[in-house]
Amino acid sequence: MAAEPVIVEAVRTPIGKRGGALASVHPASLLGETYLELLTRTGLKADCVEQIVSGTATHAGEQAMNLARNAWLAMGLPYETAATTVDCQCGASQQANHMVANMIASGVIDVGIGCGVEAMSRVPLGSDARHGPGRPWPDTWHVDLPGQFEAAERIARHRGLTRARVDSVGLMSQERAARAWSEERFTRETFAVQAPATEEERAAGELMGRAVERDEGLRGTSMETLAALRAVMPAAVHTAGNSAQVSDGACAVLWASRRMARALKLRPRARIVAQALVGADPHYHLDGPIDATRAVLGRAGMTLADIDLVEINEAFASVVLSWAQVFDQDLERVNVNGGAIALGHPVGATGARLITTALHELERQDKEFALITMSAGGGLAAGTILQRL
Repeated sequence: MAAEPVIVEAVRTPIGKRGGALASVHPASLLGETYLELLTRTGLKADCVEQIVSGTATHAGEQAMNLARNAWLAMGLPYETAATTVDCQCGASQQANHMVANMIASGVIDVGIGCGVEAMSRVPLGSDARHGPGRPWPDTWHVDLPGQFEAAERIARHRGLTRARVDSVGLMSQERAARAWSEERFTRETFAVQAPATEEERAAGELMGRAVERDEGLRGTSMETLAALRAVMPAAVHTAGNSAQVSDGACAVLWASRRMARALKLRPRARIVAQALVGADPHYHLDGPIDATRAVLGRAGMTLADIDLVEINEAFASVVLSWAQVFDQDLERVNVNGGAIALGHPVGATGARLITTALHELERQDKEFALITMSAGGGLAAGTILQRL
């Protein structure tokens, strides 16, 4: 009989803005702190964790050479725990959680961590491609795979989305995130990270650094303010106000078989009903959440009417609006606490962050099912249906 994988804890760092408070934290330390927080919250001994799978989008410099493993060892944790770092771009940590759950279900391990990290201030997106040798695509490459900004604009044109419509999603994200923090909805899923003093702070005699306790991307805005922002491309609808932010952050989810959770006196909190990582039309590049949603709903034998909450990554406002248009959905139960436009998008960590936020919000609202989906580089998309236990 197959083991049943369950989530027993999920935590994330606050999300730092580009060049913000977390820019002074090495990515191995950032991820390592989430490991320690999981162990502290559960009282679990570190040697019970058998394998870790972590997502990171840019494997270069400080994020090279199996960051998942480096982060574990950097915290002085037992060397016997194995670790793997995976890359399916923005979907990496969502897929990492799928992989840990699948290892438990297949009997390979009983306890594991699915997680992700991206320190985009320190390791800019695409650093691994820019510095060679060579380039990721052969000379015979003929795929119509646009950059992310062009992809977002293609989606907007395809769906007939106006500047005002995408700006409304930017405003909604900021307002919902501000409300979530004011009502302390995020305090259960986040923990304070001690950031070392920056060079500027040390020069000013401030040597202690500071504790980072809240997401840094939130800002007051209005439709008028958003309308005044310059578009990222000529004749485009997307701006910095309706697109995901460049960010720093980490997130980790602790999984166990239900049998082992019981033996370790850990409370099962959720399980995966269905999961998918799908390929989508490269021409639109980021429109894959539609395909991922169809895939996981089909595998679960469910419809969107069965889903209580939806977390869809706000890579760009057009991605969310395209999904809503295709499935004829309003946004009342979508990203109810805001998304990447307001909170930020540390790309390798965001999938795990969406799972973590969905779990805590299901518990807060006393609901049962959440759909988590996000686009990813290369025309990929991930989807997960989570059931609260």
